[in-house]
Amino acid sequence: MGPHRAAGLIAFLVLAQPAFAQTAGWHFSPLSGEGDRAAMGCARDATPENFTCLVVRCEDDFSTGIHVHSSRFGGDAGTWEMTLDRENRSFTAEKSDTPYGARISEGADLLLDRLRHGTFVYLRHSGDEHAPFAFIDLTGSMQTIAEALYWCAPRVPPTEQNAVPDVDPDQIGEEE
Repeated sequence: MGPHRAAGLIAFLVLAQPAFAQTAGWHFSPLSGEGDRAAMGCARDATPENFTCLVVRCEDDFSTGIHVHSSRFGGDAGTWEMTLDRENRSFTAEKSDTPYGARISEGADLLLDRLRHGTFVYLRHSGDEHAPFAFIDLTGSMQTIAEALYWCAPRVPPTEQNAVPDVDPDQIGEEE
């Protein structure tokens, strides 16, 4: 492969990145800078132009964040109506500085549990009451979320860490 063909292939892969980001099912988020720190589950009819996704992400402070990422015209912030395995819930998403539209803060633990152990989610923004619900299949969500959150294990606060030993290794075995 010559240098011109390689450059063309690289340009194609870089420019085609958004098309890979909004594919149906659960996978790692291919958005720039996200690597394997975020699990993204998109609706079964997601396309690069029209998509609704839920994202479970290891945040910079090692906490777990749940985000909404969609192509919705009015943005992702606001109340989202969801049916989680036949249980109706509403979650409020606030604008986020991450690559995703909004972060769900209240009820995030319940939602995370349902995303890991459930079978399906129907969701839509409350401002779009005449729009159809997006369907996200949760097959494979548990493994993808677990792998993305591997580095988000709870950290021990400094007050609970073992103290640094006051013994100098060079002095072991010496008499005083």
